[in-house]
Amino acid sequence: MNTSEVPELSGHCPVAYFALNEPMPGNPEYSSTYLEKVYYLVNEEAKQEFDKDPEKYIPAFDGLCAFGMSIEKEFEADPTHFKIIDGKLHLFLKNDDTDALELWNKEDEATCLANAKQYWESRSIV
Repeated sequence: MNTSEVPELSGHCPVAYFALNEPMPGNPEYSSTYLEKVYYLVNEEAKQEFDKDPEKYIPAFDGLCAFGMSIEKEFEADPTHFKIIDGKLHLFLKNDDTDALELWNKEDEATCLANAKQYWESRSIV
């Protein structure tokens, strides 16, 4: 692996979100590449789990903020600010001004998710 590559999820282990329900820093020693993106896993067991079914673990909307997608905006997400929805990892913007997960949770989640998916699919066609 090229050490200059920046790992997805800022180096957090994608499996840990599901196994521990929290973000956990991965270890570059246990890295996997999927769709030309590098992911760090916490250990060999997590790496094997990820390698079996990477689609299960990669974040929705290519890691962009799910709330942003629902309002047709593209915001970078904070990988420590997340929610698992329908078995899929969704990330959210969080900074001094905005807590997008809080905004998401105030809305009807099904509507937000439908809007986000619709926007994501429309931008992928272009």
